[in-house]
Amino acid sequence: MDFSWSKGDLSFRNEVIEFAKSELNDDVITRDKEGIFSRDFWQKCADFGILGLAAPKKFGGMLDEVDILRSVLAMQALGYACKDGGLVLGLNAQMWAVQMSIVLFGTDEQKQKFLPKLTNGEWLGAHALTEAESGSDVFNMKMTAEKTEGGYLLNGEKRLVTLAPIADMAIVFANVNPKLGKWGVTAFLVEKDLEGYEASPVREKMGLRTVPLGEIKLRNCFVSEENRLGKEGAGFSISNHSLEYDRCCILAGGLGAMERQLEESVEFAKKHKRFGQKIGSFQSVSNRIADMKLRLETSKLLLYKMAWLKKHNKPAMLEAAMLKLHLSESFVASSLDAIRNQGGNAYLVDYGIERDLRDAVGGVLYAGTSDIQRNIIAKFVGL
Repeated sequence: MDFSWSKGDLSFRNEVIEFAKSELNDDVITRDKEGIFSRDFWQKCADFGILGLAAPKKFGGMLDEVDILRSVLAMQALGYACKDGGLVLGLNAQMWAVQMSIVLFGTDEQKQKFLPKLTNGEWLGAHALTEAESGSDVFNMKMTAEKTEGGYLLNGEKRLVTLAPIADMAIVFANVNPKLGKWGVTAFLVEKDLEGYEASPVREKMGLRTVPLGEIKLRNCFVSEENRLGKEGAGFSISNHSLEYDRCCILAGGLGAMERQLEESVEFAKKHKRFGQKIGSFQSVSNRIADMKLRLETSKLLLYKMAWLKKHNKPAMLEAAMLKLHLSESFVASSLDAIRNQGGNAYLVDYGIERDLRDAVGGVLYAGTSDIQRNIIAKFVGL
């Protein structure tokens, strides 16, 4: 495995950092307090090419083919330079769970219909999988898709859906044959203007407040056969593939934030004095910083290995679970250490440091909880 980066990749990383620092950090504290999603910043990211990282050029993407390693490096850079964790999460949620699912499993007609609008910022896309009684047990879903002339009638409700209140379309998973369990689960490309489609208002949440979260209800919503994604019963496979990409990239922004936290903690420890000494000379502070560095480097290795495996079309369910577990838990731990290192001011909202901790907590839940990742790992080692 070669994790060295080309000059082009590193140059693009620097471009992402400069773009994010100059264009995406205005009024973060205010927007976080009020739960404001910035469509303007989303469009800037689309115009810059961020959303185009998850689509081929002929369907509106940046490169001829999706380069997952380059994308991971770019999303890490975005998380490092953009302090709006909700925006970073929203971009990743659309790119890897929605766009990549269409790239991998869509027909050419579906790709042409949906991908250009998603990559250029005209449309926002949601990935609707979770239900009230099927969170961790995600394929025990109740939403049904009844076959009818020319398509399907979808009935049910999805919850905890990123971008749901403002999405123009959603990949919705429903069961065409509940007797088959997960093997009846099928994916559909559902547009918001269809009769029977209803999105909830924005739900308030602990962190990641600048990205909307909500429910999608479908009541006898007719979806044409042309908008079925993949074959009947392929939803299980589509979801597993998309979750691998999702777990690979959605926390790359968190890794970038961990890198920023470490740099800020080191600078703070060098400059600030207590009891006549720079606080970096105190073991309790320096040890926390050492732990932050260790978490950063181990998370980085797991992330880059995962991206390398996906780039080479290798199975990576175990690696995805280990990455998701370790990086999400590490982001929480390092966010807490960053607050401890910088003291009382870090606990105040106006300093912008405590926000990372609130945002990080979501990472141990979305795209599969830490408990589920441990179960997957245990299964792979033979338990």
